[in-house]
Amino acid sequence: MTLGDFSAPQHTTISAEDDGIRLDRWFKRHIPQLTFGQLSRMARKGEIRLDGKRAEPKTRLAAGQDLRLPPLDGRLAQTAAPKLTPGDPEADRAFLKECVIHEDDWVLAINKPPGLPTQGGSGVKRHIDGMLRAYADPAPRLVHRLDKDTSGVLVLGKTAAAAAALADAFRQRETEKVYHALCIGVPNPQEGRVNAPLKKLPIRGNEKMTVDEDGKSAITDYRLMDRAASRCALMELQPLTGRTHQLRVHMASLGCPIVGDGKYGGQDAYLTGTISRKLHLHAARLRLAHPNGSMLSLSAEYPAHMAESCKALGLEANQD
Repeated sequence: MTLGDFSAPQHTTISAEDDGIRLDRWFKRHIPQLTFGQLSRMARKGEIRLDGKRAEPKTRLAAGQDLRLPPLDGRLAQTAAPKLTPGDPEADRAFLKECVIHEDDWVLAINKPPGLPTQGGSGVKRHIDGMLRAYADPAPRLVHRLDKDTSGVLVLGKTAAAAAALADAFRQRETEKVYHALCIGVPNPQEGRVNAPLKKLPIRGNEKMTVDEDGKSAITDYRLMDRAASRCALMELQPLTGRTHQLRVHMASLGCPIVGDGKYGGQDAYLTGTISRKLHLHAARLRLAHPNGSMLSLSAEYPAHMAESCKALGLEANQD
C-alpha cells in the first residue's frame, strides 16, 4: 500500500493482507518511524479512527475497514526509521530453506538453530525476523519466539490472517509444546509437576527470573526419558504456562539445571570431557490448530551439539 502526504489527514483501506492484525502491528509494518508511545497518545486523543470510531493499539483490523490517520509529519520527524542490518539475501534465503520442517500456503515452520535470536535487539545484527524478508515477499510473520540459545520448532504465519489465527492459538494456550533437555543429575521423583511462580529479578541489562511466591503462575510437567547413571538425565518438559526462562528455572529449582545453563546453574551446569558447553534445551514437538481448522503436528531433530552429547553419554536422542 502507498500512503500520501503525511502533513494532512488521510484515509486508507485495510487490505486483505492486513486482515486480522492489530493496529499497532499495522503501524509497525507500514509506518515504522512512529513509536508505540506516539501511537498510544494519538489513540487516547481519538485522533485515529477506524470506520469513524476510536481505535486502540490492540484493536484487530478487518479487510475493507477505513482507517483515518491524523497529520504525522511532525511526529515522524521525532524518530528515525529503524535501521535494517544489511546482509546477503541469497545466503539468508538458502539458510532458512535448510531449516524448513513444514511449509504450506498458510504456515512456515523451521527448526531454529541454537545461538540465533528470534528477533532483533540491542547489539543483535542477525536474527530470524530480519532474515525472513529474504525468504519470501511478503515475509512470513513471527507468532511466538524461542530464546536465543534454545533450538527447535518455530512457527510463522505466511499471511496476516494465518499469523493472527496462529497467534490466537498460542494466546489461548491451545497448543501442546514438548521440549527435550539434557540435565545435570536425575530428579526425584523422576516424573511430576513443578508449580513454582516466577518473578523477574531487578538486574539491569541481564534478564533473570527467580522462584517467588509473589510472581506469576508457572507450571511445568516433566518426565525422565533416559539417564546416564546419576550423572545426567534426558528429560521431556511440557510447559503449561509461558513464562520467561520457565523451563530453565524450574529444572534448576529441582537441583537439575539444564546442561550449559550457567545463568541458572552456575558452574554446576557444565559437564567435563567432550560435552558441549552450549545450552541443551530443544523445542522437540509442537501441536496446534492450523488456520484451516485441522491439527498440525510438528517435530524437529536435535541440533548437532545436543545429538553429539547424547551419543557420548549413551542416551538415545529424539525419543518419543
